[in-house]
Amino acid sequence: MNVEQFRQKFPFIKNGIIYFNHASTAPVSLAVRERINELLKEKSETKIDDYSFFLKVYEETKFLLSELINAAPDRIAFLDNTSNGLNILATGIKWQSGDRILLNDIEFPANVYPFLNLKRFGVQVDFVKSKNGIVSAEDIISNVKPHTKLISVSFVQFLSGYKIDLEKLGNFCRQNNIIFSVDGIQGIGAMNFDVQKFKIDFLSCGTQKWLFGAQGLAFIYLTEELQQRINPAYIGWLSVEDAWNLLDYKMNLKKSANVFQAGTLNSLGIYIFNTSLKLLKDFGFNRIEDRVNSNTKYLRKKLNEIGINCLIDEADEKYFSGITTFKTEDAEKLFRHLEEEKIVCSLREGFIRLSPHFYNTFEDIDTVIKSIEEFINKRIKYE
Repeated sequence: MNVEQFRQKFPFIKNGIIYFNHASTAPVSLAVRERINELLKEKSETKIDDYSFFLKVYEETKFLLSELINAAPDRIAFLDNTSNGLNILATGIKWQSGDRILLNDIEFPANVYPFLNLKRFGVQVDFVKSKNGIVSAEDIISNVKPHTKLISVSFVQFLSGYKIDLEKLGNFCRQNNIIFSVDGIQGIGAMNFDVQKFKIDFLSCGTQKWLFGAQGLAFIYLTEELQQRINPAYIGWLSVEDAWNLLDYKMNLKKSANVFQAGTLNSLGIYIFNTSLKLLKDFGFNRIEDRVNSNTKYLRKKLNEIGINCLIDEADEKYFSGITTFKTEDAEKLFRHLEEEKIVCSLREGFIRLSPHFYNTFEDIDTVIKSIEEFINKRIKYE
């Protein structure tokens, strides 16, 4: 599949909309819409109870995801959101008073509150201070203390778009027996990702952004070694090995990550994710990052040309992601202006955040730049 074929899967493009908001939520493709309609027809007319067929889709989806992140399928579990994934880690570890967790001061709250909640057990939470939207692997490593037990970072920072060096951080954590946790939601689907290469112990990631999944479906990955150290805080009927022996209440917990899938899964979300993963695979998982990087570099260059400085402009390009963020006078008015021009982006913390995906084009970027420049020139004219 080429870019133009992929673009044809999204009707909003024909409606003149330029969608630069994948860091918020992904648009629904025609393939997903058709699959949902088929599913609803089946559920209302014929295959009302399709559990056996769903299990095949579920297994296939895990396999596709395992290819994307380089993990064994049995090390992956489906959940409802990133926060609850991180809560599995936070509540499952046996903490001692004086243990320390290292975060940073520009994390999305989903990667903060599950760990702050551990202060009641005497756990200390330390925050690395950012510099102009950047917290590097080196910054984090230099702030590790003797009792640091866990480090949790975002693969890509939600506001600045800084992509941290996971490989360097993962190697450090593995060498120093520190649990390495990653929130992957702002990078997976746009950037290449390898849990083995990065030596990640625990990963939590929603599917609704760069992966074109649905709100209400997320996944976790964890190593077998880490799972042996986790005592699941919540257990359900599907957490045990012989789950379908319904009246034999034996607490024989599953050894795979499926132990954290305690009950009924978000089947609709998994059908959607299955369809989207197939689309991404048809395009080529390994081709996506190059196009995202190309779009980001071009977008930053064009913004600089019209006098706009972006967050992390001073960073090496290898730390760029699909997110480009800048601050300007009247940011809210600019956001409304872009909205009127059918350009969809985000307003976050007083910043304009642009997040084109691999199927966006340089022509899309040129149109966005022209609209921003027109707004700036108009504002200058009336000053």
